[in-house]
Amino acid sequence: MTTTLFAHLQVDPASDRPPFEQVRLRIIELIADGTLLTGERLPTVRALAAHLDLAPNTVAKTYRELEAAGVIETRGRQGSFIKAGRHDAQDAGFAAAASYVETARELGLDDDTIVSMVARALRAT
Repeated sequence: MTTTLFAHLQVDPASDRPPFEQVRLRIIELIADGTLLTGERLPTVRALAAHLDLAPNTVAKTYRELEAAGVIETRGRQGSFIKAGRHDAQDAGFAAAASYVETARELGLDDDTIVSMVARALRAT
């Protein structure tokens, strides 16, 4: 999620493209190559702006354009999420994993237990 995007996103101050456009295009590329999957949460505008050393309004403009194009969706206080993806096995697998994590947390399991259970399930199959 956030760390994935942070690891793959930089702005080139010497580029002819404005920073918001560089970020917009890179997010689209990361979706296309499967690095970002449908349903993944994006960092907050402020967190991404701080990471990239940009003004928050620059990142907000990027998010608005991506949302207008149907690439991301904003769910109020929950944040912004990848909406349009490749819709392949990786996207389906991520959706299944996210659903499992949500259910496990609703059951009161902590993250270490959830990870341990996934590892056990992998060994069992």
